[in-house]
Amino acid sequence: MTIERGRLLYQQSRYDLAETELRQALSQDPGHAYGHSLLALTLLQRKQPKEATTEAQEAIHLAPDYAFAHYALAKVWYNRHHYDVSRAAIEEAIRLDPDSADYRFLLGAIHYDEKRWKEALQSAEEGLELDAENASCSNLRAMALVKLRRGVEAGDTIGAALARDPENATTHANQGWALLHEGKSAEALGHFKESLRLNPQSEWARQGIVEALKARNPVYAPILRGVLWMSTLSPRARWGVLAGIFLVSRMMGLMILWLVFVLLTWITGPIFNLLLRLDRFGRLALSREQIVESNWIGAVLLLAALSEVTYVVSKQDHAQVAALVLVLLLIPIAGVFRTPLGWTRKVMTVYSGFTALLGLTSVFFVSFGPDSAGDPLVLLFLVFVLLAIFSALVANALIARGVKR
Repeated sequence: MTIERGRLLYQQSRYDLAETELRQALSQDPGHAYGHSLLALTLLQRKQPKEATTEAQEAIHLAPDYAFAHYALAKVWYNRHHYDVSRAAIEEAIRLDPDSADYRFLLGAIHYDEKRWKEALQSAEEGLELDAENASCSNLRAMALVKLRRGVEAGDTIGAALARDPENATTHANQGWALLHEGKSAEALGHFKESLRLNPQSEWARQGIVEALKARNPVYAPILRGVLWMSTLSPRARWGVLAGIFLVSRMMGLMILWLVFVLLTWITGPIFNLLLRLDRFGRLALSREQIVESNWIGAVLLLAALSEVTYVVSKQDHAQVAALVLVLLLIPIAGVFRTPLGWTRKVMTVYSGFTALLGLTSVFFVSFGPDSAGDPLVLLFLVFVLLAIFSALVANALIARGVKR
């Protein structure tokens, strides 16, 4: 049992066997810093983040000046979405070993996930100065350039990367996203399919296929362009755009248009996912979560339509109120699926459940309650409307917080 054999198993992605090999080797030589670092990375692949953290910290304890140990810890914290401590760890690794392109890539990836596109680009370019053919740095550079709306440079970078390594799944996926930003959904779809052929587990490519398929619809295409444009903005700029639209609509007395904007922004994707399930290839591309979300959105939309038909036929007020409540509930429902799994999803689910309870209760009071529009109970409906509208802000705030594991 040797550390070297564990390394080979790790490189072959045989992580279960690598863990066994490394643990047995470390039982014989517990002071092996590289062994603990490699075990940390192995446990990360085995979905054991807390144990991985312990191993990386042990490696640093054994060898405080060992750059790879700090890199392993940085990668573990990055995977756990603790970006501040991850950045501190990788910066220490770079200080100890300034000639590693991989270390620069991880620093750039942290910047990218924190939406600091310029810093991500700088780190990627520093990595490429150390290793001009580093595929990870090339892809990160292209991704940052896309976000900075420098599409021509991004295309050149991806083209050069594909020329060097035409079998790189990540590069094909990045090419697909770059083309989507340019509105070239058909070409993007080809690259996403190639990426999935090379790496059937690529979530980045699978998400791209879903968006490219939906973008074939002339109604969805401009919405996607808007969403992709918003994704290039920093969180502060994004909030500024939304606040600006809100203020303008308020000054112009167009609050209904603001509400329609919020509604379309949040439910268009799930609705087109529902339509995509009619497509043979689209059904295969959708994730289980997207299917569940489209089921919820579809069911609520159907109930809203039936309520509205009931109102048209019977002229019963409670039917129209029910239709409005159901339509507004689409915003918090979509918000649940937008928030990451973990405590943020739980908080959003509770918020949405409470909002739904108020909405359905308001329908009950309209149907069977007092006739006086000024009755305090009728205010429940107004409270529901506010909670439903602001659920988009709540979800965005939860998304911004992220999920730390």
